[in-house]
Amino acid sequence: MKNTVVTFKQAKENKEKLTMLTAYDYSTAKLMDESGINGILVGDSLGNVILGYEDTLSVTMEDMIHHGAAVARGVKNALVVVDMPFMSYQTSVYDALCNAGRLVKEAKAGAVKLEGGEKVCPQIKAIVDADIPVMAHLGLTPQSVNVFGGYKVQGKSIEAAQKLIDDAKAVEQAGAFALVLECVPSALAKIITESISIPTIGIGAGSCCDGQILVYQDMLGMYSDFTPKFVKKFANAGQVMCSAFLDYIDAVKSGEFPSKEHSFDISDDVLSAIYGGMKK
Repeated sequence: MKNTVVTFKQAKENKEKLTMLTAYDYSTAKLMDESGINGILVGDSLGNVILGYEDTLSVTMEDMIHHGAAVARGVKNALVVVDMPFMSYQTSVYDALCNAGRLVKEAKAGAVKLEGGEKVCPQIKAIVDADIPVMAHLGLTPQSVNVFGGYKVQGKSIEAAQKLIDDAKAVEQAGAFALVLECVPSALAKIITESISIPTIGIGAGSCCDGQILVYQDMLGMYSDFTPKFVKKFANAGQVMCSAFLDYIDAVKSGEFPSKEHSFDISDDVLSAIYGGMKK
């Protein structure tokens, strides 16, 4: 079944958990889509896991369009959400609207995601008014890492917790169809989830959110630079890949690969003619 902003809302109403993962390329997105995932986020986390940056701040619109379009080509049923990168929406409502439009037109996004609460509500409203669905993002918002002083759990004080609740209600009012909660205490995430009518998608926010999302390299054990506490490794694909790479190297060096079954034949008549021509 095709996943849309409508089916996301229906899932919350029916108390059906939503599943999301990140993806950044055609082949991975195709496999996820065939597995029945509800949504795929083309996250600016590609800065870390694909491009090797220390953070997401260097990711550009061109990066997001390039990877977003690749993912969209591999998807038939999942809702494809593309991140708006740092400084693509903070500068003005006009810039936010133009860049969101580019992600829909050029990256074929089904929705866009941006970080922040009440202060970005004018941008959310303008984008939604232009008929582009918006997924909001609160808690640990990686584009604000310099303000937070690092990657830290958010909402632990009374004031911070209340601010998250207020921001969640604000982005809902502005028109966001869903809300990512990242690195938020699970009890607070439960309060937020019960306080708004749009689905919450948790990442390090406990089990009471309406859905969950993980970076796929994390959950497959492919990214070894850092593993957040909230990540569960569902497979150790990184180890399997390294083993395969070693086997390949050994097979090539020993002459075992390629064998006859991996090679193509040519007729003896053609070979005779070639060798005969070379002797003249």
